[in-house]
Amino acid sequence: MRSDTEATWHKSSYSGGSGGNCLEVATGNPAAVPVRDSKNPAGPTLRFQVGAWSAFVDGVRRGGASGPGGR
Repeated sequence: MRSDTEATWHKSSYSGGSGGNCLEVATGNPAAVPVRDSKNPAGPTLRFQVGAWSAFVDGVRRGGASGPGGR
């Protein structure tokens, strides 16, 4: 298993070039999905179980996620 510093990180194609609230996700780890703030790549990394991350992404694709405060 590669470390987070050796991982290949991917930012959403929906992220613009002007900063904002962007996440990066590393792929290739069968046990966990590392997620980090794209504005702070040296900062902390969250790890999600693969099934939990897949369920989250599926929910977002179906429109089940909202912005801060439930907007």
